[in-house]
Amino acid sequence: MSIKETIITAAIGANGKEATVGGMVAIVGSAMSVFLGGWDITLKLLIYAMIADYATGLLGAVKQKKVNSEVMFWGGVRKGVILLVIGLAVMLDQLMGNDSPVFRTLALYFYIGREGISILENFGHIGVAYPAFFKQIMEQLNERGNQSGKL
Repeated sequence: MSIKETIITAAIGANGKEATVGGMVAIVGSAMSVFLGGWDITLKLLIYAMIADYATGLLGAVKQKKVNSEVMFWGGVRKGVILLVIGLAVMLDQLMGNDSPVFRTLALYFYIGREGISILENFGHIGVAYPAFFKQIMEQLNERGNQSGKL
């Protein structure tokens, strides 16, 4: 195989099916990136936090022997809704004529914080140690959440 053929195969795949699947993934990924206001560090952090939350939640459920496919499904749906809210915040910024993404940034930071809190809770279920002041903060947040209905 020549260098030219190797480069072409690496770029588009060995056959038409690989090229088609790769093209579809690129189109969907690009559309999602545009819908979510671009692929910047805050969006990356949110996506990574969502993955970490899902993974640590699954590990905690396995450790406690409480794995439930319905809970996992609705957890995934919740993460999809979060991305929908980010997309709506992008549209709201566009509607308001904001040159800087104010609503998107607020939504991203809010959900990054929520995912971080959930990851810390999952660490507790798994048995990962963290500083005592985190535990106190988590207890306060849970108390406030129970008083107001939901955190």
